[in-house]
Amino acid sequence: MQATSAGVDLKKRKEAQPPARKMSLRARREAVFGYLFIMPWLLGLLIFTLGPIVVSLYLSMTNYEVVRPPVFNGLENYKFLFQDRLFWQALRVTSIYVFVSVPLGLIFSFAVAMLMNQKLKLLGVWRTIFYVPNLVPVIASSVLWLWLFNPKFGLFNVILASFGIVGPNWLGHTQWALPSLILMSLWSVGGPMLIYLAGLQGIPTDLYEACEIDGAGAWTKFFAVTIPMMTPVIFFNLILGMIASFQTFAQAFVMTEGGPRYATLFYVLYLYQNAFQFFRMGYAAALAWILFIIIFAMTVLVFRSSAAWVYYEGEVRGR
Repeated sequence: MQATSAGVDLKKRKEAQPPARKMSLRARREAVFGYLFIMPWLLGLLIFTLGPIVVSLYLSMTNYEVVRPPVFNGLENYKFLFQDRLFWQALRVTSIYVFVSVPLGLIFSFAVAMLMNQKLKLLGVWRTIFYVPNLVPVIASSVLWLWLFNPKFGLFNVILASFGIVGPNWLGHTQWALPSLILMSLWSVGGPMLIYLAGLQGIPTDLYEACEIDGAGAWTKFFAVTIPMMTPVIFFNLILGMIASFQTFAQAFVMTEGGPRYATLFYVLYLYQNAFQFFRMGYAAALAWILFIIIFAMTVLVFRSSAAWVYYEGEVRGR
């Protein structure tokens, strides 16, 4: 009897459920047109992004010298990679560059944004001046900085000579080459500056007014209001700056070619040399995947740490 009643209840439930609605002709037509409109993007994603990613993963496990067909060799490229002295040198150079240039860029661009947020004369002109370097192609800016760093007639050494100081051979000395490129990285702070400027202008003014009522000074307002409210923007610029710095290539390629004595052998430059100069495309693909893993791990680490220092407006945190 119980089984019979359960069957009757199940039948009643099925009858009570509304029938599945069929798509109307107009809805189906809209869906078809929607897929047709996004088809170019989907094809581009499959052909020019996902396809090369899959191929590069396969090539990283082959001995591929471009002029000959690839020969599968398993994980031999990855084993050799960790025994390669130049791999570790490239990783060391790139890591130093990232961990020095990114914080300096964040601090300098934030300071410029604070200055550009004040009521100054010709403010639009100054903002344009700071942003213009971002519009200069990286090759052109590298050639410009080659002149600035020239040990004989470069602007930096000329200025130092006016104070009686003999300037160094900026790009020709192992101790000065990498710091020179780090100094050059501050050339393009205009992009992050604009993002900081937008964030600064989005801070509610009533927060500053509340601090003034409590008798807070400029530094208190800066550390109690400005910095916490700007942490999402700092976080955004940190992620973009870190990823871009790990992929630094053109500056070293044009200005130093990795020298002197591999002092500026950036990771992507070494990858390029293996792929297009030494024609070890399989090994270069393995280097690319290691770089992807490093950038992915660093990005995840920064995202995980953001819960401790990134604050969003209206967010309530427990003490």
